[in-house]
Amino acid sequence: MTTTRHRAAARMIAAIGAVSLLAACSGNGGGGGGDAGNYPEQNITFVVPFSAGGPTDTVTRMIAEPMAAKLGAKIVVQNVEGAGGTVGAGEVARAEPDGYTVLMHHIGMSTAPALYKNLGYKPLEDFETVGLVTEVPMTIVARKDFPPATLPDLVTHVKANANKVTLANAGVGAASHLCGLLFQHAVGVKLQEVPYKGTGPALTDLVGGQVDFMCDQTTNTSGQITAGEIKAYAVTTPERVKSLPDLPTTTEAGLTQLQVSVWHGLYVPADTPQQVVDKLSEALKVALADQAVIDQMAKLGTAPVPAEDATPQAHRAHLQEQLGAWAKIIADAGVEAS
Repeated sequence: MTTTRHRAAARMIAAIGAVSLLAACSGNGGGGGGDAGNYPEQNITFVVPFSAGGPTDTVTRMIAEPMAAKLGAKIVVQNVEGAGGTVGAGEVARAEPDGYTVLMHHIGMSTAPALYKNLGYKPLEDFETVGLVTEVPMTIVARKDFPPATLPDLVTHVKANANKVTLANAGVGAASHLCGLLFQHAVGVKLQEVPYKGTGPALTDLVGGQVDFMCDQTTNTSGQITAGEIKAYAVTTPERVKSLPDLPTTTEAGLTQLQVSVWHGLYVPADTPQQVVDKLSEALKVALADQAVIDQMAKLGTAPVPAEDATPQAHRAHLQEQLGAWAKIIADAGVEAS
């Protein structure tokens, strides 16, 4: 009887030990580095896969402070440039899934699979979506002494001077590159493209007159347009932008085929604990409701997405739809990144 009791006790101790071990592993989020329930316990890094000072960087820094306040941890913004945002995105895809490495990416997350044959990650499989952030209009802008005065004038000019006109962009896969592709497709010309390592240096050269024109987001061009440092032709959205009320839409200016805006969203590596994803999503909603953020975005021609879109579910559905849409557009354009 005593032996039987000892065996039963031993089995119970072993079972308790196994349950404790399982609970400990679950608390680490499958190797996520720490108890998800206590997240965050250290600084969080927000990776921006483009240069500092560009539109994606600007949007990231807008929301970082109110998100940090909600989470109770410092957020450090890190710029990891290269290959149209794929270098930074790839680093986050391979990061520890613990919520301490977060990616802010734009429309490029949905275009990269169609542009790069050997992309090192799959957007829907290697990331968890956190929530959409904002949708930014694009502007068609030029050096201030570029001859065309209106968008119809620009179309006429580039058709007549296709081998001379320079079209700047922030690199293959960047939003400015994609908008430029759509412009060329809509106009029916192939222009001399000048790629830069980021939107910041491209816009600097546009202001300096080294290149002729480009597409870029209102978050990056509004200040220069208002100051008269560059010439603006149109916004690429169905409606005019409140911060640039005198700037016509591409539809109003006769280029109805050219409509594009740049959406941004937050991502974490796949297998990040759901508790962590939810905490980040809730902090994002708080940031997007912050009046200072709303005011800052308004000055740059954009606005936060509605709260129902700042969720993992809405973000994932949008990403899935955009992957399919851009795959066709890029295939039709015959564009491929090396």
